[in-house]
Amino acid sequence: MKDPRTIILAPIITEKSMFLKEKYNQVSFWVDPSANKIEIKKAVEDLFKVKVLDVQTIRYKGKPKGSLRYRGRTSVRKKAIVKLAPGQTIEFFETL
Repeated sequence: MKDPRTIILAPIITEKSMFLKEKYNQVSFWVDPSANKIEIKKAVEDLFKVKVLDVQTIRYKGKPKGSLRYRGRTSVRKKAIVKLAPGQTIEFFETL
């Protein structure tokens, strides 16, 4: 298995993610695009010492950017929404 710190890239802190945390006990992370749901679940459980019930993933394709002369694309990204067991919390999200 990959190192959990290379799978979980960053937490997502938006109004929608805070709503999901308060109402459904779900937290959102940017994850490695090559990681699957099982790897994401194990990484969250190892890093934060919580019980994960479900993982949902969303892939974002890179968008074309640039001018006529310089063409490029933004990065491919992947978001994971992780549902925690009742009573479980991640302290990072509690301090916000």
